[in-house]
Amino acid sequence: MPICTHPSTHPSTCTDIHPRIFIHFSPSHQCQPSHTQYERVGADVTMKCGSMDRDAAVTWTANNTDIDESHLNGSYLVLKRVDLSHSGQYSCYEGSSWHLKYQTNLRVGVPPKEPVLMCRSNNYPKGFYCSWHLPSPTYIPNFFNISVIHGTREMVCEKDILPKNRCHIRYLQLFSTVKYKVTLTVTNALGKNSTTFTFDEFTIVKPDPPENVVAKPVPNNPRRLEVSWQNPSSWPDPESFPLKFFLRYRPLILNQWQHVELSDGTSHTITDAYAGKEYIIQVAAKDNDIGTWSDWSVAVHATPWVEEPKHLTTEAQMTETTSTSTSSFMAPPTTKICDRGAIVGSGAVAVCWTAGLVLAAYSVFFI
Repeated sequence: MPICTHPSTHPSTCTDIHPRIFIHFSPSHQCQPSHTQYERVGADVTMKCGSMDRDAAVTWTANNTDIDESHLNGSYLVLKRVDLSHSGQYSCYEGSSWHLKYQTNLRVGVPPKEPVLMCRSNNYPKGFYCSWHLPSPTYIPNFFNISVIHGTREMVCEKDILPKNRCHIRYLQLFSTVKYKVTLTVTNALGKNSTTFTFDEFTIVKPDPPENVVAKPVPNNPRRLEVSWQNPSSWPDPESFPLKFFLRYRPLILNQWQHVELSDGTSHTITDAYAGKEYIIQVAAKDNDIGTWSDWSVAVHATPWVEEPKHLTTEAQMTETTSTSTSSFMAPPTTKICDRGAIVGSGAVAVCWTAGLVLAAYSVFFI
């Protein structure tokens, strides 16, 4: 969009109020089209003030700020070893009239490095997708072109809306021994680069991680945890193309994982967990015959069953209280008259003290 004004310190030449409508304050003033100029980081840049002579008196601005005359060579603007901070809008005005003579949008950047390309089938046998990115930014717009060739046939790679740097290809022939060749080319205003990836169909099969992983304790089993999960929803036909799974788990207090590989099923019971210790658990998936393991699932945490601490019951407490009361408050000792057959001597009366009386007397003596 043309911008034909200078800071408020100078007269305005014209104002753009609509992409297709310009209001001119003076018939002699004309808006200049804005250009985009791309330059490499570190380059020396020279800008010419439109059709002005080299020795004409001009003023240059960068983002509406006057540029010091030390950067001018006559009417030319000279920027040495530009960097990213030099990016912006540059305008050139004629002498005292302040007529806009030239305007450009300077974009400083770098050519693209070799792009990173990855192809993967997470929905085998439907097809595969390829995604890409640059290893470092270029700071200017980049354009990508991808071609997919199977034998002598070029295949269509349909662009995905999100993520934007991805496209997908449908298999036209399963179990093919012919290799696929994918070439990605990236271009910008400062250069281009490319990479090629050649592969067999079965080598790029990699499911998404298992979903809905759940781990819970087993009642009355202090060393067991039940783990269950579901096939990834992107895997279209687990009956015809079954998955196997890899389970790993460890207590949080240790760094070493324990592993279990499972050829079928979507559950497993861990039987060697440490009692009372919190565990972290993850699951991965792989086609039974081809491809590679998925990434690990989202980690879940679980702790084996722990027995609740036992408390004294009311009945036990009552038994203890009764026992204590009996031993503290003994019944007083009693006396009894001995049998006549046990009388010693004529007319004598024998008094028999019970064992309790003796013990009681003994206790009173010490009290």
